[in-house]
Amino acid sequence: MSADVISVPRTSRVNPNAVLAVVAVAQFMVILDASVVNVALPTIRVDLGFSEQSLSWILNAYTLVFGGFLLLGGRLADRLGRRRLFVTGIALFATASLICGVSQSEGMLLVARGLQGLGGALVSPAALSIILTTFAEGSERNRALAVWGAISGAGGAIGLLLGGAIVEALTWRWVFFINVPIGAVVLALAPRIVPESRAKSTAGTGYDAGGAVTITLGTIVLVFTLIKGNDWGWTSGRTLAGFAASALLLLTFVLIERRHEDPLIPLRIFTNRSVAASNATLLVVVAALFGMFFFCTLYLQQVLGYNALKTGIAYMPLSVSLILSSGLASKLVDRFTPKPILVAGLLVATGGFVLFARVTGHGDYASHVLPAMLILGVGFGFVFVPITIAATTGVAAGDSGLVSGLVNTTQQVGGSLGLAILASVSTSRISNALDGGSPLPDALTHGFKGAFTVGAVLCAAGAVLAMTLLPGRPRRAEDEQVEALSMAFARCPGAPYCGHLARLVAVGRRVRAAAGR
Repeated sequence: MSADVISVPRTSRVNPNAVLAVVAVAQFMVILDASVVNVALPTIRVDLGFSEQSLSWILNAYTLVFGGFLLLGGRLADRLGRRRLFVTGIALFATASLICGVSQSEGMLLVARGLQGLGGALVSPAALSIILTTFAEGSERNRALAVWGAISGAGGAIGLLLGGAIVEALTWRWVFFINVPIGAVVLALAPRIVPESRAKSTAGTGYDAGGAVTITLGTIVLVFTLIKGNDWGWTSGRTLAGFAASALLLLTFVLIERRHEDPLIPLRIFTNRSVAASNATLLVVVAALFGMFFFCTLYLQQVLGYNALKTGIAYMPLSVSLILSSGLASKLVDRFTPKPILVAGLLVATGGFVLFARVTGHGDYASHVLPAMLILGVGFGFVFVPITIAATTGVAAGDSGLVSGLVNTTQQVGGSLGLAILASVSTSRISNALDGGSPLPDALTHGFKGAFTVGAVLCAAGAVLAMTLLPGRPRRAEDEQVEALSMAFARCPGAPYCGHLARLVAVGRRVRAAAGR
């Protein structure tokens, strides 16, 4: 483990596979909750008396808090202890789920959903950083991240199936109650299986409260503006004011971090080209993926007439193909580098969106939906594994929570941004089709096809970004050490000779690493 990480001693040997199993179950619970609740919205509206306008806040309350606190949650995991934040988040998430399930009013449910979002914002970055500090870079970590990628990609589809089954067989309350026993099992196992670790802190510099406040508020305002943009209008004063306030808060955060001796989020992390390029690519990829789930679900239910359970079953081919391709992607990354696998996956996913754009108002599942789902499953399996590997490679162990929070924040902002853009395109096309006299199924399909076309453009743009920005060989932790050593040697009187020595040290490290493999 890196020297900048403090490990709490344990009496038993750490079992990496057991650690992966525990954090994977926790992440699956958080990912599942984001989609499983969608299926239950109609029955919740009737039972608790939500209006159409307030119903969306069952989702927005969670999204807003989850997205706003991810970066802070990731950095706190580094500072306070990754297992500690992980366990705290699980306890909060499970407790909030119980409150959601017993809610008797609109306000009670919305507050509990916000608490769920806060719990998820602690769990997700802590879980990923635990994987990064448990598994060494290389094939072991790649296989672990393949599991992580499969969960992240397939969890939404599985949630639709599970949510449909729960609502049909039980009540909407069990959509939330199911998290309670899962959380209890994770809480019982985590202290025994998951090792504790944290980054070294800089003594005497004080906690970066200003950075914590500005990054959290800035992200919350950004996500909120993206959520409300369609309702307010993208050129309205409120929308522009929201973006301006978010930009001001984030700029203030950057200024604070540049001046603070021990910043909450060191800006040096963005000088890692692999991290920066991966997150830029992930932003547009997730925008396309969230839109696909949303509009494909609407097509299945509003045009083909599927109920909630049948819709969930219809997503199973996508989940299976995504899980299988994720395993294959981790093996290919071992042999090659993340970049070619990622680009290939994005091109395949682009083809899947093009197929989705061929749906018709009188289509059928087997010929219009199934082929596109299978291709998208393969494409996104080849995307999520290499992009996660590239976004976390070459990062010091002490920054693993920070990078994990950044990856999760990028996913959340990208999803909100993509859904806002695609919904705007779809709504405009549906209105134009209805004004032109098209029947409702044809008008809906016309709008959905526009959204799928934008999804194809986003995937193609992601391929271009990955091709041009992502380095062929991701930056490794040893590169950071060699660079620091070179800078130290450069300041000494014999700088020319020391520079040669630093390069010799770098070569020696890589030779030893290759021999060890």
